Amino acid sequence: MDAKGRVKLPANLLKQLQTTGNYDFVINRGYEKNLILHPQDVWDEKTNRLNHLDINIETNRRAVRYFYRGATAVTADASDRILLPKFLIQYAGIEKQIVLLAFLNQVEIWSVSAYEEMIAEEPDSYGELSEQLFQDAKPKDNN
Repeated sequence: MDAKGRVKLPANLLKQLQTTGNYDFVINRGYEKNLILHPQDVWDEKTNRLNHLDINIETNRRAVRYFYRGATAVTADASDRILLPKFLIQYAGIEKQIVLLAFLNQVEIWSVSAYEEMIAEEPDSYGELSEQLFQDAKPKDNN
């Protein structure tokens, strides 16, 4: 990240993320002390699902509020840089160096120290966690 809060996105990453032909994104708070960069079409899909939640249920209201808190539209410039909002930089504890962790259809942006803490955490039983993860990821039988 440069002194102005701009981050150059690697060309290969942009190729993997983009489906709409432009470089419009929404960035917001991540699930941990990180940020999540969503391509605009992915953001639209997620918000469409959230907008169908029953907000009369307190858990739903709280989750939606948190999800939208800090969400900011950003567009990559001609040099493939995005400007991280200062309040999100502060939230994630980012100083200068960052780690980009891309998976699925989003990119997590971490401070180096928070990323190192996260990867140092080992689950008590990775085997059980993996078993549950792959069980939940099985395609559902529609019969």
